[in-house]
Amino acid sequence: MEAKAIAKYVRMSPIKLKPITDLVRGKDLNEALTILKFTPGKGSEIIEKVVKSAAANAENNFDMNPDNLYVAEVYAHQGPTMKRWRAGAQGRASVILKRSSHIGVTLKERN
Repeated sequence: MEAKAIAKYVRMSPIKLKPITDLVRGKDLNEALTILKFTPGKGSEIIEKVVKSAAANAENNFDMNPDNLYVAEVYAHQGPTMKRWRAGAQGRASVILKRSSHIGVTLKERN
């Protein structure tokens, strides 16, 4: 049995989120939440929120024991990019790319 949670259109680049997802992949739920709590940066707060949501889904929807859960899969994929313009040198326009992400977490029970 597995429980999932997805956060879509998060206004942070997946390049900033992927190192944090690598920290918690394969860890027990409590250990992953502890790692995310003490990791600096905004990305860890967002991923922590998604992991907590997946844990709540597991407990309430599937009657899974939170003590036996582990992070089976966690990803941060590229979402849509907003393109903005800014004045550049010599009357030109330079592009600003505001990237977004889709973050997904899957929790499974250990046997």
